Amino acid sequence: MVQPLSGVAGAASPARPAPRVAYTGEPGAFAEGAVLRFFADPEAVPMGSFRAVFEAVRDGDVAAGVVPVESSLLGTIRENLDLLWAFDLPIVGEVTVPVRLALLALPGERLESIERVYSISAALAQADEFLRSRPWVVETAYNTAGAAKGIAERRERGAAAVASARVAPIYGLEVIADDIQSGSDNRTRFAVIARRGEEAAVRGAAAPLSVAGAPRTSLVFAVRNVPGSLYRSLGAFATRGINLWRLESRPWTERGARWEYVFWVDLDGDPAEASCAAALETLATETELVRILGTYPRAAEE
Repeated sequence: MVQPLSGVAGAASPARPAPRVAYTGEPGAFAEGAVLRFFADPEAVPMGSFRAVFEAVRDGDVAAGVVPVESSLLGTIRENLDLLWAFDLPIVGEVTVPVRLALLALPGERLESIERVYSISAALAQADEFLRSRPWVVETAYNTAGAAKGIAERRERGAAAVASARVAPIYGLEVIADDIQSGSDNRTRFAVIARRGEEAAVRGAAAPLSVAGAPRTSLVFAVRNVPGSLYRSLGAFATRGINLWRLESRPWTERGARWEYVFWVDLDGDPAEASCAAALETLATETELVRILGTYPRAAEE
């Protein structure tokens, strides 16, 4: 029997290996959910810290990383803005994940038997109204799913974790209270990072809807220390009708001087477009630094 040759019509395409994608936490974490939401068929690789995700991408241990950058309830995750700046890895995509929090405990526990509650500080803040309804001792953990995993491994009675309800069956826990977050439209936005030169390969491994949105660009700039510099910098976009949907300042630590800042911008547009390119040219005349962190498709919203 003659076997079909590679590249000949009718030959089966070789299976593409699942991309290894790093995230912070344990299986069941919201960050793992972001990986599974953005990529078509990933191998999700848990890491112990945000920095470890960046290091794994930089060193080529994984094809990409997914890190949270913004909460619709709590605002920016500033540690990851600083890491994006320090590692200079391009943002190749974004994904938003709905945050639905539950209280998880060992089988047989009830609200009345709980004495201690564990989770990350952000999740505890997002469930603050619920948690204040009872005299529980609240303690921070490094990750939502990690808090649940710890309770399960220790078989800790009288303890509960604030995490996603989908974590419960992973670690043999039960949901004793659901939808404990404040508000019904809470989301976390994640950035997808890769090494330079490998952006196209990472996007090629994404689910189709993940790369179907209109372009968005993230950049950092530092203004000159003269009157009106920030006003004129922002005007470069305003006069061309380009929407800046996020603007934030962070200390410019590399300068070694106090009270100097860089500005982080997310804008709706692509530097390949004439109007956006012109805006960036004008911006460059008003600033000491402009660094584009990435242009990528806007995340699909539910």
